[in-house]
Amino acid sequence: MNCRFCGNELSHEFIDLLESPLSNSFLTEKQLNQAESYFPLKLFVCDKCFLVQIDEYKSAKEIFNNEYIYFSSYSKSWLEHAKKYTEMMLDRFAYDKNSLVVEIASNDGYLLQYFNNKQIPVLGIEPTLNTAKVASDKGIETITEFFGVELAKNLAEQNKLADLLIGNNVLAHVPDINDFVGGLKIGLKPDGIVTMEFPHLVQLIENNQFDTIYHEHFSYLSLTTVKFIFEAHKLKLFDVEQVKTHGGSLRIFAKHSDDNTKPVSSNLLNLLKKEEHIGLKDLSYYMGFQKKAQRAKDELLSFLKEQNDNNKLVVAYGAAAKGNTLLNYCGVKSDVIKFVVDASPYKQGKFLPGSHIPVVNENEIRKKKPDFVIILPWNIREEISTQLSYIYTWGGSFVVAIPTIEAF
Repeated sequence: MNCRFCGNELSHEFIDLLESPLSNSFLTEKQLNQAESYFPLKLFVCDKCFLVQIDEYKSAKEIFNNEYIYFSSYSKSWLEHAKKYTEMMLDRFAYDKNSLVVEIASNDGYLLQYFNNKQIPVLGIEPTLNTAKVASDKGIETITEFFGVELAKNLAEQNKLADLLIGNNVLAHVPDINDFVGGLKIGLKPDGIVTMEFPHLVQLIENNQFDTIYHEHFSYLSLTTVKFIFEAHKLKLFDVEQVKTHGGSLRIFAKHSDDNTKPVSSNLLNLLKKEEHIGLKDLSYYMGFQKKAQRAKDELLSFLKEQNDNNKLVVAYGAAAKGNTLLNYCGVKSDVIKFVVDASPYKQGKFLPGSHIPVVNENEIRKKKPDFVIILPWNIREEISTQLSYIYTWGGSFVVAIPTIEAF
């Protein structure tokens, strides 16, 4: 395997989470009796550009198909994050009716709706037809294609260059990162701005967030490596913000390299120095992560065994991709965790890939009164524990397994 950015041959293993089904390939009851496809979940780190990455075992077009099951608008905290971002960008850069805001991987219109409500022209780019239809029903023009150089050229020919080009949690999802960033260069107005959000590799390593590794995430990104990639395509980072989403993400701001109207912030320079100081340009920083994941696995299995021995009912909340990575790496099945609750009706009535745990609605928690509710999307633990605080009335407790097992 060669590095998807610089082409360097990869030989340094970062972590091996064994084999796992695709994290969002939920099953129907009929499919439970059919063979399931598993793929290696092994990451490598490039010793030249330090991009952490997985091989493309399943193509992006097969993963992000018309049956894609993730709809962004079912997370209240994510909607609030999108709304605050919109307000911040309008305040900082004063977009108006003469601007064009384009979002790549716009999903169900969760973010563009806020710009649209301000009468600012928007365009969504979303390859999954089912989520794009929801956005279109909200009045958001949406192109159902994958973004890259070819689509960016087509948009440029139609005079649809972006004043603001947004990508939230998409940079890690693209197998051809050079084609994607090359498209950003083409699709941006001369004085335009790109903002991208992605989980910060430093948080993954230091907080043992191995469950954020799955086949949809082809790359795991530091600010240092993203700077390398953008500069290779004549785009320059000029600012960065550290945000709390997904356990700690970065929001980068980029411009054309020859745009001298936006000064480079001290935030950017300071974070680059911090990454260098902690060793992001040294391979030794990436070694030893396997042991952290194994330790979390042992802790969760010990906890589940103890509860099973004591006849305690354990269920889960949040049929999230990260939860599927955790459950499959630990080998947890439906005999141990009886069901998982999720707010999305698109997931209810189906079964988690690999573990075959049924996905149900919240009423099951009220009916069954479990002793423990494991919050799989630990990054929104506060939202979920507040929503389900009634479990305390019968002595129930919440549990998170990342970065270490904790009941509260």
